[in-house]
Amino acid sequence: MAYTDILLDISDGIAIITLNRPDAMNSFTNKMARDLCAAFDQLDADDDVRAVIVTGSGRAFCAGADLSSGGNTFAKGGSDEAPRGGVVRDGGGLVSLRVFDCKKPVIAAINGAAVGVGVTMTLPMDIRLASTKARIGFVFAKRGIVPEACSSWFLPRLVGISRAAEWVYTGRLLTADEALAGGLVRSVHEPEDLMPAAIAIAREIADNTAPVSVALSRQMMWRMLGADHPMEAHRVDSRGIQARGKTADAKEGVESFLEKRPARFPDKVSDGLPDIFPGWADPEFS
Repeated sequence: MAYTDILLDISDGIAIITLNRPDAMNSFTNKMARDLCAAFDQLDADDDVRAVIVTGSGRAFCAGADLSSGGNTFAKGGSDEAPRGGVVRDGGGLVSLRVFDCKKPVIAAINGAAVGVGVTMTLPMDIRLASTKARIGFVFAKRGIVPEACSSWFLPRLVGISRAAEWVYTGRLLTADEALAGGLVRSVHEPEDLMPAAIAIAREIADNTAPVSVALSRQMMWRMLGADHPMEAHRVDSRGIQARGKTADAKEGVESFLEKRPARFPDKVSDGLPDIFPGWADPEFS
């Protein structure tokens, strides 16, 4: 598929999505939102892809919403999709929900400015690394709007409610070191070292783990963030162990360990994942 606002490169099991509007600091558009959702659809269907990295072209990761239409930028309230229940869907939220549902681990390599939706789109990604050049801001109150891209759900879970509140209420720009201290990013790297560090993590996942197990583990951990009691996790864990324990992957994982050789996991994500979340459904938008 041809994309206009992103680049997609797939090599040796690792996909790299690059936000690609460098002359506009990769500012977010409805076309970029559609490109991102379509790219994640493509990557989920590709069993050769084991991990995804998202970064930006040029000096920014994503400088937030494209403000070129001036004061009416946010007047329509979201994406250009048809309203549901009389409410226009938030374009950043559509991307965040698509990332949340991704069957592959997603790593954000934040190479520069990540402001507004430029940072909130990274919150459902699994691991965030930042360049020393990165500047991160939840600037919504400074623009007269509110957090979007499901960030009112993700951000407090990642950094705690007090820190999330401070960052959102002040709207101030954070340095990469401040984001690291606050637990938002895993590590900070010199610009030339950022992508090699992200690729090294992706490579470790791709070379050593069962793709179906990673896909299920990803959903187990994210979904359990909203669980009311550890018993919910116990039920899901038990179903997962039962479903995966009798697979060819589990047999291969044990035998490769005993034989001291690299594992060759045969199961494919595209063949479907076991339903270990009975009754789970995406909330109805209204």
